Amino acid sequence: MLSKRSFLTLKDLSPEEIHLILEKAKHFKENREIYRQQAPLHGKTLKLLFQKRSTRTRVSSELAMSELGGKAIFLGMEDIHLGVNESIRDTVQVLGRMASGILARVYKHKDLEELQKYAEVPIINALSNKFHPLQALADLFTIKSHFGTLTGQKVGWVGDGNNVCHSLMIACAKMGINMMVASPPNYEPLKEVITYCKEIAHAEIAVTNDPINTVSDANVVVTDTFISLGQESQKEKKLQHFQGFQVNSDLIKHAKPDYIFMHCLPRHQEEVTDEIFYSTHSLVFDEAENRLYTVAAVLKNIL
Repeated sequence: MLSKRSFLTLKDLSPEEIHLILEKAKHFKENREIYRQQAPLHGKTLKLLFQKRSTRTRVSSELAMSELGGKAIFLGMEDIHLGVNESIRDTVQVLGRMASGILARVYKHKDLEELQKYAEVPIINALSNKFHPLQALADLFTIKSHFGTLTGQKVGWVGDGNNVCHSLMIACAKMGINMMVASPPNYEPLKEVITYCKEIAHAEIAVTNDPINTVSDANVVVTDTFISLGQESQKEKKLQHFQGFQVNSDLIKHAKPDYIFMHCLPRHQEEVTDEIFYSTHSLVFDEAENRLYTVAAVLKNIL
């Protein structure tokens, strides 16, 4: 169903395909030794092309390829300067002849689109400034694993309407999950993403500037870093704008009593207090582990 297709955003997948990936992720999690023995990706090579460093994305992708019998080759900023010393078109033409697929983590989403345009192998988005679909799949898997179902849950996102938020909004819209986003003024999700989600939504998708309303009766409370990699110069200004958006005991009391808390990591104190982050409601480390299972499902089905 997904074989040989690029995967740049969750717009590329139907609800049925997302469901399939989640089921395959569950099967991989429960049968890792069988996959190691069967090695379904034996002879396959994945190029990891990273403009931005990452712990979870690199480790989960390399380990998934290894456990599926394939090989991952990492190319960081010191190895390749995408579009600088060599055009993106030329780079992908070369790499595509030496790989079964390319998993790229870039600053600009348009660079992914250019990679896809000239590639002869699938391109998988490991993060761009607009979307982070692999993270959203891990979030869906975490929610479903905990509650047993996705449909009808309410997700309350508190913080920056960023790339992770965009992908989770699309995921929720497609899978029947209600989602409210609370961001400070001028930090809301992109209008094009909001419009798309509302057009295809099988549930309520709403954006506000009110964290309390967003978290009220939420089954899932999510936040993310306020200062993304490359935004360090904006830190002082952004922290002023994000006052009142920390996930803490005063805010979380408005959620459902059995709520879960998620954060894609790394996290900082201004985003969530230790009291919440290390509580029994927090599934942040399960969520991080689930990056392995969901990327394994994606790789097995695409490569």
